[in-house]
Amino acid sequence: MYDFIVVGAGPPGSRFAYQAASEGYDVALLEKGEVGKPLACSGHVSTDIWEYLPDSAAADLLQNRISGARFHVGGPDSKAYPFYKSEVISHVIDRVGLDKTLARRAADAGADLREHHTLVDVDERSDRVVVTVTTPDGTQTTLESHMVAGCDGPTSRVRDRAGLAAPSEHLHGVLAFTDTPDDGDRVDVHLTAPTFFAWRIPRGDAGVEYGLAAPPGAEVGSLFDDLTTAYAVEPSRRCSGTIPIGPPDSVTTDRIFLVGDAAAQSKPFTGGGILYSMTAADIAASTIDPTMPSTLDTYESAWRDALATEIQLGSLIRRCYSLPEPLQHLGLSVLDGEIGVHMDRPTTLFSRAQLRRLFS
Repeated sequence: MYDFIVVGAGPPGSRFAYQAASEGYDVALLEKGEVGKPLACSGHVSTDIWEYLPDSAAADLLQNRISGARFHVGGPDSKAYPFYKSEVISHVIDRVGLDKTLARRAADAGADLREHHTLVDVDERSDRVVVTVTTPDGTQTTLESHMVAGCDGPTSRVRDRAGLAAPSEHLHGVLAFTDTPDDGDRVDVHLTAPTFFAWRIPRGDAGVEYGLAAPPGAEVGSLFDDLTTAYAVEPSRRCSGTIPIGPPDSVTTDRIFLVGDAAAQSKPFTGGGILYSMTAADIAASTIDPTMPSTLDTYESAWRDALATEIQLGSLIRRCYSLPEPLQHLGLSVLDGEIGVHMDRPTTLFSRAQLRRLFS
């Protein structure tokens, strides 16, 4: 019997599996397909990402360096409000490569990585959890563990089988890519999608990423076509995914816990969840003892202590996306220029450096 079965080998699952295996726990890491595929998430992240990766990872994963953003209330020809720093503030990375690197690191630490293992059911008992999976040859088998980590994304089957509540909201996101190299150091953000935004991210030699997210039913496909038409591009590759917003009141049962998008540990103002989810994974690994179900309460409170304020402030920022256009222009004109804000931490809006810039 395993100590942990981790369902989902994305960043939170692989990070937790790596940390737990490094501590000597017996860990199974299950992925329903091939690790990293299909792509359903942007690779624009803060420079903090490298703290979670081997020292050699940047040579393989880094695609471009970003020092700021241009905000638009309309399309690409509309007035741009620049937000920037004098140094690099974020990186664009190979998103598929990130997943593969993290999963490989977990396996090297001793985790039993099993690709093409699809979760069928989770049976939580008083002394263990029995997981039923479909194996690569199409047969079903069961695995047992003291605890199960649900790291299987925004439409988590673990969450569903455990009877835990879903996130407050799901957005529909669309990504597409062109192959023309672009090593520009600014991303473009368009406050044109209902309650959210669209974006353009230069990815160096890897090309350019275009994206948009909005609530289901908002004709996301049509809105995305309007975006690419405005940029006069015809992306060759397109994918889509779900973005969870708003963590439920509980992400744990007696022997099951959620990490990452399954728990909506994401930024409400950008939809990104990589850094938040790996922060939560580290907290889970440091607080949960698989033989002591009571330690799940410690995880539940600890991850909220670390992330709840950032998530709440992120929700307030997102509300500004839906302000009337004149107020959006006014707010952007007041705030634009050099910033002292960290892209993953809205609390830095109130940092000494940012306040000094605003009132200088």
